[in-house]
Order: sequence, then structure tokens, then C-alpha cells
Amino acid sequence: MKIKIVVITGPTATGKSDFAVEYALKHNGEVISADSRQVYKGMDIGTGKITIEEMKGVPHHLLDVADPSEQFNVGQYKKLAQEAIEDISSRGKLPIICGGTGFYIDAVVNNISYPDVPHDKELREGLEKMTTEELFTKLATLDKEFAISLNNSEINNRQRLVRLIEIATALGNIPKVTKNQSDYDVTWIGLNYPYEKLKERIHIRLLKRVDAGMIEEIERLHKEGLSWEKLDGFGLEYRYISRFLREMITKEEMLKLLEIEICHYAKRQMVWFKRNKEIEWVNKN
Repeated sequence: MKIKIVVITGPTATGKSDFAVEYALKHNGEVISADSRQVYKGMDIGTGKITIEEMKGVPHHLLDVADPSEQFNVGQYKKLAQEAIEDISSRGKLPIICGGTGFYIDAVVNNISYPDVPHDKELREGLEKMTTEELFTKLATLDKEFAISLNNSEINNRQRLVRLIEIATALGNIPKVTKNQSDYDVTWIGLNYPYEKLKERIHIRLLKRVDAGMIEEIERLHKEGLSWEKLDGFGLEYRYISRFLREMITKEEMLKLLEIEICHYAKRQMVWFKRNKEIEWVNKN
């Protein structure tokens, strides 16, 4: 018998965390976060990480499992998520994967194997100084066929591009990933809003997080040792607020640019998820 799991996904600002908590309360479940930035300690408001109060007593896994000064990749996530699924299921509870990082979710659910290439600190230090466009160009020089196969979401994902360059540099190209038979009996649930309504929710959510101390959080992370380049590499909130703190842009420009980029990110997420025909969509309004 395959382990039964539920995946709750969709673009940012659709209320996935709250939905997952209510689902868990109704179905005796525990939540496994699938967010590539919420794995990091101290990155709370900027990533929209669920609070203890919002969890309503539902155990959550794979939050705060890595230091932001260190690298964390999909292979590490897959291992920890699989361990969490086994643990939750062994206690007679329902594992619920919740998040918007489709790459991480697919790795676990579809049991995808990735090449085991260690991090190259010196290479990464050089890559962090490059723009996203320059990273994509560099990847194309290493493996043109693979580069042109990437979708828009992957092309604009700096951390993903850096990792791909690292793999291609070590191996000479990007080997094809191996998709194995899933170990799980999966129920897919997707949350979405009409785009104009989603934009409105993104706007309101952004202002709330700024009021809650998001700028101060990112300033604190820098004071604790995270370089501006590292913060910039985390993208979205960490990129634009770090640029504001460096006086590269005004607060008004920061808010405007950040809102635009979050909306673009939401679109890229939907492109990724719409490829999965197993997702049952809950369309809100």
C-alpha cells in the first residue's frame, strides 16, 4: 500500500497555509512546508512563514531547518520531506505537503533523482555578482540544449540557475533527471484567484508584511552576517528591500518594483502548476 498524502499548492497569496491548517484539523494531518525560502531560520516575515498562532496546534515540518548563510538544495529537501512523510504516516496521521515551490514538490511526489554535485563556494561567489540574465547566458554556454528547454519560471530563478551552472561546470553538461515511480498515493489540491483579485491580495499582503517589520527583519539578517549579495540572491522581498537599505532605490520604488515582481512570480507559478493535470483547482473569488 502506498502512503496517502495530500498536496496543497498554487501561486503566492492564495491562502495555502490557512487552508492546509483547516484541512489538517479536519483530516488528522500534519503539514510539510514546500517553500524553498521558508526552510531558512530567521527568514520569517519576508517569506510569509506561518506563525505559531496561525498553526492552531497543527505540527509543521521543514520550517527553519537550514541556516541562510549555507546552501540548501532540492536533494536535501527531498530527503527531509520523505523522512517527514514516513514519520507522520507511521503515527497514523495524514502528511499534507503545502507550498508554492513546484520544483521541490515534484522532486518528492514524483521521486525524481538529481545528480549529487557538491557546492563550489568559489564558483558561487562569482555567480552571485552576475545578473539573472547573465546567469542564463552562462548556463547556455555550458549546455545550450538544456538551457533552451527551461520554462520562464526556471529562467528567472536565480538559485536554480546557479545550481544548474554548478552541476554543468562539474559534469560538463546537465544530465537528464530520472523520474521514478511515485511512492505515494497523491491527492492534489490547487488554490487560485482571478488574476486581478490575486494582484489585490498581493498588494494588501505586501503592505501588511512591511508594517509587521519585514524591512527590519532583512536589516537584522544583514547585521547578523548575511551579505547584501546573499540577500539579493534570495530574490523578491530580500532583493528589493536589501537594495532599498543600500539606498539604491527609494522606499516607493522598492514597493512598486517588489509588487510587480511578486505578481510576475505568481504568473510563473501558475505556468508550472497548470502542467499538472492531476490538480483539482479550488477557484476563489
